[in-house]
Amino acid sequence: MNKLLYKPFGIAFGVAGGVLAGALFKQVWKRVSGREDAPDATSFEYSWGEVLAAAALQGAIFAVVKAVIDRGGAKISHSQDE
Repeated sequence: MNKLLYKPFGIAFGVAGGVLAGALFKQVWKRVSGREDAPDATSFEYSWGEVLAAAALQGAIFAVVKAVIDRGGAKISHSQDE
C-alpha cells in the first residue's frame, strides 16, 4: 500500500525537483559566467566551449537533484516497509 501511495508523491517531487534544479542552474550559471541567461545550443553568439560548459553544468545539477530526491524517497519508502 505504501508503494502505491508513494507513486503520486514521487511524481510531484520529481516535477518540483526539476523546477528547483532549473532555478539552481540559472543562479549558478549567472555567478559563474556573469551572464543572465545560459546559452542555447543553437545560438551562434556563444562559443562551443560556453555551450558545452553550460550543458555539462546543467546536467550535473539536474543529476544531483534527482539523486537527492530519489534517495530521499527510497529512504522514506523503505522505512515505512519495516
